[in-house]
Amino acid sequence: MTSPPLRIAVHGASGRMGRRVVAGVMAAENVTLAAALDHSDSPHLGVDAGELAGEGPAGVPITERFGDAQCDAVIDFSTPDGLIGVLTSCVKRNLPIAVATTGLSDSQMDAVRTAAESVPIVFAPSFSTAVNVAMRLTAIAAAALKDVPGGADVEIVERHHRYKEDAPSGTALRFAEIVRGVMGQDEFAHGRSGRPGARPHGEIGLHAVREGDNVGEHSILFGMLGETLEIAVRGRTRDSYANGSIAAARWAVGRPPGLYGMDEVLGLK
Repeated sequence: MTSPPLRIAVHGASGRMGRRVVAGVMAAENVTLAAALDHSDSPHLGVDAGELAGEGPAGVPITERFGDAQCDAVIDFSTPDGLIGVLTSCVKRNLPIAVATTGLSDSQMDAVRTAAESVPIVFAPSFSTAVNVAMRLTAIAAAALKDVPGGADVEIVERHHRYKEDAPSGTALRFAEIVRGVMGQDEFAHGRSGRPGARPHGEIGLHAVREGDNVGEHSILFGMLGETLEIAVRGRTRDSYANGSIAAARWAVGRPPGLYGMDEVLGLK
């Protein structure tokens, strides 16, 4: 007997990523679009979410609130301020949520942790399967190179489209945190200029490139004396992030309250 379709609400449905999530939900097996939400000033309120995503009519207009929509899970690709409102709604409705919004302040992260005491939340700087596998590989490399003779210098370079508002990306920062947690560097250096002197081993270099319509690239460089190891992951379309968020929403349904990551979703730990 086939289980009923998973009813997903997309928050931030008119944005670049939100549209791809709507398209992904419409294409996914045994999943249905239950609601498409956006902020009150959106010029797309009332527009069919499927048509806006270029996938044809979905029969679901973009609205500011859930209204009477019956949902099983929420996917959020919005803004830090917008996220707080939808978290409140999820707690009230007891809905799991996959949070892909980055650039959160400390107080906004506190709000995520508080909400996770009531509902399951999958929070990830990237929902790409390839990115999350690269994170695991980065942890393995950091452990193996921690005590290499002469030391290993770690530099992280990320490239994104011209419209991205936060820098470095949340994904780049997560790569840096993984390395720091294993190798112990105590400083993040955000670019360099002038004459900073010889590079200290106790820092991780982070470099943000903004160009065109790049959907996301990350390179993690481990530079040793005589050789370099590079772990690189490059997105070609936003669909990888959309599909990962749908997988996370599926996984979260029925889980106990808590703050989870893509490691759990993908079975990496």
